[in-house]
Amino acid sequence: MPPRRPDSGGKRAGGGAPRGGSVVSFRSAGTEPGSARRGSAVLPSVLTFLVIVASGGLLLMIEKGMLSGVETPAPRGDGQRPYLDRRPGQRQPGPAAADVDAEILREIRNRTIRTVCGQKSMPHSVWSLSPPQRKTLLQHVLVSDRYRFLYCYVPKVACSNWKRVLKVLNGALESVDVAVKMDHRSDLRFLSSLKPEEIRHRLRHYFKFMFVREPMERLLSAYRNKFGEIESYQKKYGVEIVTRYRKGAAAAAAEPPKGDDVTFAEFVRYLLDEDAERMNEHWMPVYNLCQPCAVSYDFIGSYERLEADSEFVLRRVGAPPAVRFPERQTWYKPVTAETLHYYLCGLPQKLLRELLPKYILDFSLFAYPLPNTTAQHCRH
Repeated sequence: MPPRRPDSGGKRAGGGAPRGGSVVSFRSAGTEPGSARRGSAVLPSVLTFLVIVASGGLLLMIEKGMLSGVETPAPRGDGQRPYLDRRPGQRQPGPAAADVDAEILREIRNRTIRTVCGQKSMPHSVWSLSPPQRKTLLQHVLVSDRYRFLYCYVPKVACSNWKRVLKVLNGALESVDVAVKMDHRSDLRFLSSLKPEEIRHRLRHYFKFMFVREPMERLLSAYRNKFGEIESYQKKYGVEIVTRYRKGAAAAAAEPPKGDDVTFAEFVRYLLDEDAERMNEHWMPVYNLCQPCAVSYDFIGSYERLEADSEFVLRRVGAPPAVRFPERQTWYKPVTAETLHYYLCGLPQKLLRELLPKYILDFSLFAYPLPNTTAQHCRH
């Protein structure tokens, strides 16, 4: 069944594409009533992070021809390189050791995180976060005392499969292939359940990792799953969204809205009015969920390299050889590049310009390029 056509809500702001095929401009953001409140959660400034994104792209072009012969500096964390374990006499864990492009990307990501998180305005420990920020973080960090690691889970970035792996490692499941409905709370230990001194010890001594995904792809995955398949989300969020953003439709309808036909543009309008720190976890920015400035992660894997990165983590923490990362379920509907292009190009430019700042830290810190939705690009 083809994806639902996102509503346009009017003409695209600014007319045609700017010359040179540049990505979406933020120039007009904040010029309308309510935009100041929408932009207040972006720290530091959007401009700073656009410069970082551009710098990351320049680094990528420069280093592709140089990095293979250069020893890169150690990342934040325990001092080891995030993917290549250099201990003498040990085999390199996984095929990505020879993947220069992946290594370049990880190095850009590490440098960007060091640069951004080194600013005085950024949090430098879990305890420098505000109570709500710290609560969100601790509720998303899973603990394995047996294998001495902490995993910050991000919804829509294979977290259900990682929770399944954790349950196998702690003996609650016999195998990752066991056909059982995933309970996202039982048989799992969260950092929020521990005392402050216990938290400090684990943050200092355990291997810490997380996985990230292209921000708009993750957002679209959440939209399609929650509003297309999950009735509880349709009732809790969908009804409210239709009522608030489908002007006149809800009042004119013969029956109350069911929330099962929310358009992507309506969902985006809802996100624009939401505080990033109070969003549902499925569309809350990764930065707010895992606080990569407050926690020195030893490894940041990506959804784009899920199999290889997961294999590395399992070997790094000493998981038994029989324990493997689960394969994707047959019913899983991936967000393809074509699908993402369809939805983003179907949005009014004005909405996208206002949406991107909410996720700018996810784009910049994790080295994802901003989406190209110029008129020229969207015609293809």
